[in-house]
Parts: sequence; structure tokens; C-alpha cells
Amino acid sequence: MSDSTFTARTVLVTGATAGIGYETARQLAERGATVLLHGRTAEEARAAADSLIATADVDGNQLCTYAADFARLNEVETFARKVTTEHPHLDALVNNAGMAAPERHTVTADGNEIAFQVNFLAHYLLTCLLESALTSDPGGRVVNVSSALHRTGSIQWSDPNRARRYSRLAAYAQSQLALTVFAADPRITAVSVHPGVCDTALLPLYAHEGISPAEGAANVVRLCDPTIEIVNGAYYDRDTRVEPAPAATEDRTVKRLNKLADLLVGHSA
Repeated sequence: MSDSTFTARTVLVTGATAGIGYETARQLAERGATVLLHGRTAEEARAAADSLIATADVDGNQLCTYAADFARLNEVETFARKVTTEHPHLDALVNNAGMAAPERHTVTADGNEIAFQVNFLAHYLLTCLLESALTSDPGGRVVNVSSALHRTGSIQWSDPNRARRYSRLAAYAQSQLALTVFAADPRITAVSVHPGVCDTALLPLYAHEGISPAEGAANVVRLCDPTIEIVNGAYYDRDTRVEPAPAATEDRTVKRLNKLADLLVGHSA
């Protein structure tokens, strides 16, 4: 099922070991792309690659596996260095890895609320560190897998860790709003997408039933297609471009978020 628009493309998918990320990797590889599979551990990433080779129309040479726990920013830095060394030309980055915020307020070893770090800050740092590898050729892009729940979110600028007042839904929504705002960063060519309410580990946040991860992944893969023209900062609800939350397109908010993220990840833009 190889597709000439994908055969020469290299795409990195974070959180590629399950759910939408795994199905996104499968669909990209089946269409001929070289796919860099990221997992939290090397074992999980290798197991996902082995599963794709066994069950899909995929050549093992198309798959490369990487590991990094996004709750540890030093692992994200090591991961980014390895990718840029081994793949100095990346056509697309799919920022998909995500978690539901836990019931109890949880802070990482880096000092950040865990959902904010795993869902947003780690992807912010990774994208910044991969900037040299991400192609500026037409068709090159970053696809942030966000959520319709970003509309309910607000970024607590003075307390992004929500130490004073914690709610798991508010923490999750904040992380998704930040990821959506980040797509409008002028340094990158990026879009964000709500792939649909899918039957994955995050389903309880949304509803009792959802579409299959494969259906959700199709909405992500479509945005990786270089023949699909994108506008920087655009937001898609499944396959339709719609306006995101107003805050997501404000220049002031983008700049303020970059400043906050740089501070929290210890990165100089």
C-alpha cells in the first residue's frame, strides 16, 4: 500500500507504542514512510516495532526505535541528540505522547506538574532541539495531537504547576491548550489536531465510547501528507479546520508561553 508521497519521508511519532500513536506509525509505515517510533522505554518501543512488522505490511528497515521518559527532561535531551545524529533530515514530527493528569497533584523530578511536562513541556523541548533536523522544505511540518478539551483550559501563568489549586481535568486541559498554542509558534511550521474521541486509555476523560484509534490516527496521518497545504497554527477537529480557543492564536499568548516554557525546561530559545 506504499504511497509515493510518503516513500521518501521520515516521520518521528512520539508515544508510538499504543493507541493513536501506534496506529499513526502503522499507517505512515504502510504508506512507505520511514518512521521513528518513540516509546517510554526501549522495550516498549521495540515491542511496538516487532508488532508492526508481524501484523502490518511494513518492512522492518522502515522502522527505528527510540526511548525517552517524558517525565525526565534529561532523557528528552538525549533522545533529541540521538535523532539529530542519526536522522539529520526529518520531514515531520508528530507530538502525540500524552497522559491523563493523575488524581493527586504530582510533580516530576524536574519540578513540573507531570501532565504539563509530559503533554506539553517535553514536546516543546523536543521540537526546539530538533529544529535543525526539521526540514524547511515545502511539506515539512510539526503535527501536535491536541484535544477539544483545550477549549476548557486556561494557563495559570503564576502557578502553571497548579500547586495552589489542583484538578486533574483542569491540569489536563491546560496541557492541551499549551500544546495548541505552541502550534502557532512562528519558529516552526505546525498545526494541531483533535483526532476525535478515541477508544484509548484517555477515553474516560471524554466519554463512555469512542471511535477506533485507527480512525483517529487517519486524521493525524492526513496532516503529515506533504500534498496537504497547512497554515501555521491551524487547528483541526478531525479532518476539518476550525477555529481553536481564542487564546491559541494570540501573538501575546504565544510569546508568553514560549518564555514560560523556556524557563521551565531550562532551554534558551
